[in-house]
Amino acid sequence: MTNPAKLMPEGFTWGAATASYQIEGSVTADGRGPSIWDTFSATPGAVRHGDTGAIACDNYQRWESDLDLLTDLGVTGYRFSLAWPRILPEGTGEVNQAGLDHYRRLVDGLLERNITPAVTLYHWDLPQPLQDKGGWAERLVIDAFARYTEVVAEALGDRVPLWITLNEPWVSSFVGYGSGRHAPGLTDGPSALLAAHHLLCAHAAAVPILRQTSGQVGITLNLTPTRAATPDDEEAAVRMDGCHNRWFLDPLLRGEYPEDMLRWYGGSGGLPPAGGVGGGAPHKAQFDGVLDGDLEKISAPLDFLGVNYYTRTWVRTGDDPDARHPLRPSLDAHQIRPDNLPLTQMGWTVEPDGLEELMVRLKRDYPALPPIYITENGAAFDDYIDPEGGVDDEERIDFLKGHLLALHNAIEAGVDVRGYFCWSLMDNFEWGEGYARRFGLYFVDYPTQRRVAKASAGWYSQVIARNGIVL
Repeated sequence: MTNPAKLMPEGFTWGAATASYQIEGSVTADGRGPSIWDTFSATPGAVRHGDTGAIACDNYQRWESDLDLLTDLGVTGYRFSLAWPRILPEGTGEVNQAGLDHYRRLVDGLLERNITPAVTLYHWDLPQPLQDKGGWAERLVIDAFARYTEVVAEALGDRVPLWITLNEPWVSSFVGYGSGRHAPGLTDGPSALLAAHHLLCAHAAAVPILRQTSGQVGITLNLTPTRAATPDDEEAAVRMDGCHNRWFLDPLLRGEYPEDMLRWYGGSGGLPPAGGVGGGAPHKAQFDGVLDGDLEKISAPLDFLGVNYYTRTWVRTGDDPDARHPLRPSLDAHQIRPDNLPLTQMGWTVEPDGLEELMVRLKRDYPALPPIYITENGAAFDDYIDPEGGVDDEERIDFLKGHLLALHNAIEAGVDVRGYFCWSLMDNFEWGEGYARRFGLYFVDYPTQRRVAKASAGWYSQVIARNGIVL
């Protein structure tokens, strides 16, 4: 009797994902300008061990051999991001042709290998000159992003099938401008919320430009189902969901910010209230950062929604014991870790069923939901090269298997999921954690830059070849 198989739909995209600052290195090569992550990681105490992305995986020099890793895996898609300061070192103005040519070669190399390029325009590396003018907290960055999009679309628009405008605007805004744990390292609630809105406005400005290319257009959000730790924490869990999920889903898919969160932020000093924030106002709540027409543009139809899923969020009522928590301004809610659940090296609970829960919720709550790509899913564990020269990462295999089975359940429940991109192709610079956390299918020995296939790479390659999991 053969084993049952959990196969994905025909034409399902199997991929791996990376981000420019995390792998490229060569931060001053060929005219690249500084980004906010160059500045932030050079700040004492900002990143574990003082690590920076100056060398990272040296992918800018080793890109061809790294594309061969993708061929070895058998993936049909590769999600990567462009470094804005490599293309427009000042954020606007003169184009750096050497940087643009690098990405032309990268896209061509993928197409030669029959791998679909999925290009992310912004994965957190804002050019530092734009941050010097206020960064995402100022509307001027919207026009700069539109200009950047025009340059990229003209150069690559005929060869990129999938465009992602932004990666995880929640992190860029609430963690970069709210908690200070990511670049640019600011701790200001109002600036975080304004940055979130301006990021969505930049996405809106990019969509019609990318519509003129031959590719499909989407955005990637990091989403997490929220659970109350006790029945008394239900309202806190709703607020956490409003901050982390609905604050971005609602404007994109409904054309409005969630009114309960606007009232909460206005009442807690997060944003200056404008018409409608306050008790019993009959019209929609709004805040001063939103201009006429913004939400109409933000909610323009998408070809797909990218979803990054890593863990579920468990919530208790009360002030966050960590004063620098990324959910500023205070929500009278904070995240906890249940004692009975396994954890990754990042301290995140391993809950594959949360992915199925999230997918089904999206289909239920958002009638305008477009098709979905899982643009990131993976885990960090304590990987090492064993005496036989291999990396036996069985924990990662179990993690990926559980999440792919959960995704299969969601598809069988009617959720339109078109592809899955494992995070990450290789170990890399893990932002504030530096090089202390390894997410890759390939182990990177940083002193020598040698890549070693982990056991998970071989397992994932078999999953791709079968278009699913054989139990």
